[in-house]
Amino acid sequence: MKKSRSIIFFFLLLSFVFSGGLQAQSFDSMTSSHFDMSEFPLWSRDLRRAEIIAFGAFPFMYFFANFGYDTYRWSNNGWDTRYAPWPITAAAAVGQTKEEKIATLFIAAGGAIVVALVDHGIMRYKRNRLARESANQPDGNQIIIRKPLFDDGLESSAEGTELPQTE
Repeated sequence: MKKSRSIIFFFLLLSFVFSGGLQAQSFDSMTSSHFDMSEFPLWSRDLRRAEIIAFGAFPFMYFFANFGYDTYRWSNNGWDTRYAPWPITAAAAVGQTKEEKIATLFIAAGGAIVVALVDHGIMRYKRNRLARESANQPDGNQIIIRKPLFDDGLESSAEGTELPQTE
């Protein structure tokens, strides 16, 4: 009985794979609608960027918070090697309590939020600087002045005639 079930399952799996499976669906509806970030207001794009940066910075901040908190514990306990931070931890190390671990998580979360706020400040500064620079541009189209092709004022024609030689 088990053998017949496994054979049936195997044939169903093969038929699914060879029929195209999930790839048989049409993805035209996904490609026909163009996704444009300009549809969203600026504050929501800034909030999304801050969220991405905060979540990306959290693991690094957690590492630094653990190291800093362990160093603080080490210094408060008379530089006893049982309380040393990770790279120089002794074999009989004293671990963090539950409250210390929660404090470390909050410190890391706060640090990640600070990193996101600093990035937001930098982006606003750049955006305001670009706005000030574009406000100082003259109205209308810019005029591009190029050096003339020839100094004597004669240009070559399209037929390939040569320019007169000057002595």
